[in-house]
Amino acid sequence: MAHWGGSKNSNKPITSSRGRSLLTLTYICSVSFLYPLFLTAGAALAIPILIHLFNLRKYKTVMFPHTRFLKDIQLNSQKQSQVRYKALLAMRLLFLLFLILAFAQPFFNTSNATDKGNRTQIIYIDNSYSMSVKKGARTMLDIAKEDAARQVRTAAPGTRFILLTNDKPMSYRSEPADKVFAAINALDVTAGTKTIAQVVATAQSMVQNEATKGGDLFYYSDFQQNAFPATPDKAMMKNITFYGMPVQADEVQDIYIDTAYLAMPVLQTGKNNSLIVHTRLSGKEAKDAVVLQLSINGQVKSAATLNFKDKKESIDTLSFQVNNANWQQIQLTLNDVVMRFDDTFRITARSASNFSILVLNEGQANPYLQAAFRAYEGFRLNQLDVNNAPKEWNSYNLVILNGITRMDANLGKAVSDALSRGQSICIFPGKTNNFEAINEGLKQSGDIRINGIDTAVQAASSLQQGSALVKDLFEKIPDNVQLPVANWHYSISAGLNANQQSVLSFRNGDPLFARYTPGKGQLYICATSADLQSGNFPGSYFFAPFLYQMAMQSGSSNIYAVTSGSQQAIYLPINNVSERNTMHVLAKNVDVIPPQRPNGAGLDVFMDQAVQVPGFYQLAAAEGDTTDVALNQDKRESVLEYKNISTLKSEWKGDNIKWPDVTKGGSLKESAVSNFPLWKVCVLLAVLMLAVETWLLARVKKVAV
Repeated sequence: MAHWGGSKNSNKPITSSRGRSLLTLTYICSVSFLYPLFLTAGAALAIPILIHLFNLRKYKTVMFPHTRFLKDIQLNSQKQSQVRYKALLAMRLLFLLFLILAFAQPFFNTSNATDKGNRTQIIYIDNSYSMSVKKGARTMLDIAKEDAARQVRTAAPGTRFILLTNDKPMSYRSEPADKVFAAINALDVTAGTKTIAQVVATAQSMVQNEATKGGDLFYYSDFQQNAFPATPDKAMMKNITFYGMPVQADEVQDIYIDTAYLAMPVLQTGKNNSLIVHTRLSGKEAKDAVVLQLSINGQVKSAATLNFKDKKESIDTLSFQVNNANWQQIQLTLNDVVMRFDDTFRITARSASNFSILVLNEGQANPYLQAAFRAYEGFRLNQLDVNNAPKEWNSYNLVILNGITRMDANLGKAVSDALSRGQSICIFPGKTNNFEAINEGLKQSGDIRINGIDTAVQAASSLQQGSALVKDLFEKIPDNVQLPVANWHYSISAGLNANQQSVLSFRNGDPLFARYTPGKGQLYICATSADLQSGNFPGSYFFAPFLYQMAMQSGSSNIYAVTSGSQQAIYLPINNVSERNTMHVLAKNVDVIPPQRPNGAGLDVFMDQAVQVPGFYQLAAAEGDTTDVALNQDKRESVLEYKNISTLKSEWKGDNIKWPDVTKGGSLKESAVSNFPLWKVCVLLAVLMLAVETWLLARVKKVAV
């Protein structure tokens, strides 16, 4: 009985140390091909063989002067012919073989299949709008897809991958290379975006699903400055090896619409409306003039030529009229031929019925309140003495208590009832030392009370930009804006059930203007009076806009321009929220239910979490009116400023962070393969075989002569 070696009872093969080393080397450095289909050209190797066999059948008669030399010449000629034909055949076969290998591009696959089997292979391709920028004839997304497809195609047999993009994952489990390869080739740009934190969090979740030791994340992106942090989060990167695959274009010019808003808080019918448009320039300066065009319901209304004058921003005003109170689809477009994905901005607006404002004054009417609401049409103002307050407040969008120094039980109950119905109440108190008279009415609405008076002159030091009064009204607070100054103010405290949010506050933490939500409605309290003796708040940048926003909060808005990915809630006043009035997002071939939650006397709808493609949509339920909403793309994709890769490599470094070699354009050379150019060696060997064949043919001719 034959044995492999060792004891007779052993059934396992025993190899020498040299054999084990050879097996290890073969395992670690296996040869693969970048374009294996070229190997089918190996059938051409049959051509020299057929030619060789055909030539062997050719005989040439040689005449000799004497037959006694025939035997020696015949033997010598036969031997030389055999050697010469075999050498030529070998050279021709080797020439074709090396030429075919050169086209197939062999490489040493140095990856350890065992290690990869214990790690999840994850490929993320950034397919956001910014990746549609062209570098030469191809977009950056095309370059990233080609590099990722090469990585999948050249992976070790049996390797499985998870493909992540800004869309939903194609699968939450690893897939075979052929499926991932097909998904990569079918990839296209999308309106969605994802941050590095979101991608890594998804990768961590999938590594847990795969039950592996860790994951290798190959991150193909343009690495925009506003979307990629300066330093990695070590806790976030645990068990993840990050491979940065930058795909960046040269500096390009891009002009985009940053924002647009109506100069008035309401849309007027039959009168001129002014639309203020902010456009920005990203990258190099614009060479050609760009035209901004305004369309209403598909009909062109006006246009303007943009002139940046060595600036990065242009502010223009376009005028238009509407003739009915229906929803108007307002669309702004640019003729920027370089980049087209961000050349449209959309707004929906309608001319609503007048907002009703009730002002209850203790004493004289306030001229600042009167001027604020009468400056624009769309507000119906009713000013009364607080002692003659109407019993029913249901018809008013906003009730203002101005200059009051006392709130009795009846007034306090009226305020509490209005808040329970979802109305908005604003209190501008008068100055008094008997502030307990005000507390008597406040306590009916919630745990809110005035603790004392601070007579020091103080300027507000902070503005809560996350407040509904600010974020829904101002696209951007001017950098040089002055916050209000109070000559005196009440010190106000509130319990947890009052849900206090300071909109404007002093350095010591006291609120100057605060929002409370003890019920369905919203209660706003200013810590000082609305007159210039008490401070400059009535004449400040924020006074009138805050009033308009408070008036519109008790009803649905009549102007919508939502940014995709902002998670901005759309408030709709819907009573008795139930399954019957669940809101749907509707458009052509679109009918989805977005996330929504009750808020006061209505509903907050997060439309941008259900749809990401910019356009005009409708919010509708089985019962109730339809609301038109405009969805715009994320402005961050328009800022085509990239992270410097050298700087990024110095910031993003560590044992689990790799930056493979990239080409000049940022594409991947070889992520998991050796950089040794085997195809060049094959070309040199093919040339060498051709040279040897030529030399042999020359010798044949010389001998023949």
